[in-house]
Amino acid sequence: MASRNTGIDKVMIRDLAEILNETDLTDIEIEQGDLRIRVSRQVTVQAAAPVYAQAPAAAPVAATAAVAPVAAPDPSKNAIPSPMVGTVYMSPAPGARAFIEVGSQVKEGQTLLIIEAMKTMNQIPSPRSGTVTAILVEDSQPVEYGELLVVIE
Repeated sequence: MASRNTGIDKVMIRDLAEILNETDLTDIEIEQGDLRIRVSRQVTVQAAAPVYAQAPAAAPVAATAAVAPVAAPDPSKNAIPSPMVGTVYMSPAPGARAFIEVGSQVKEGQTLLIIEAMKTMNQIPSPRSGTVTAILVEDSQPVEYGELLVVIE
C-alpha cells in the first residue's frame, strides 16, 4: 500500500508557531511554490492606563463664583496610534534619555519613540507639532497595530 503525502509540513507549522511565541506576533504566513501556510493565535490585549500631566494648581476662587467641573481630556482625540505590531522603546539605547516625556514640546517629524518589529528598529515620528500630554505605553512594552501610544495636544 502506497503512503499518502498530504503536503502539510507539520515541522514547519510548529516552527512558525514557535516564532509567533518568541516574537509576540499574532499571525505569520509563508508561501513556498503552491504551498501557503498561515499560523495565527488569539491574543487578549489589555490597554495600559493613560498617564496624564498634572494640571497646574488653580488660583483660589471667590466663594460666590460658580465653578464648572473640568472634563478629563479625551486621549483618543489627539492620540498617536501604533502603525505596527512590535515592542516599544522610549529611548535610542538602553540607559539613554527618553525621546519624550509628559510636557515635552515636539515638532512635526520629531521621533517620539521606537517600535522594534522583526529585529528592525522603526522610529515613530510625530505627525504634528504640540505638547506631549500623555504617554500611554511603557518602555519595552509589546504593542498591537492601532494601539494608542502618545497624546499630543
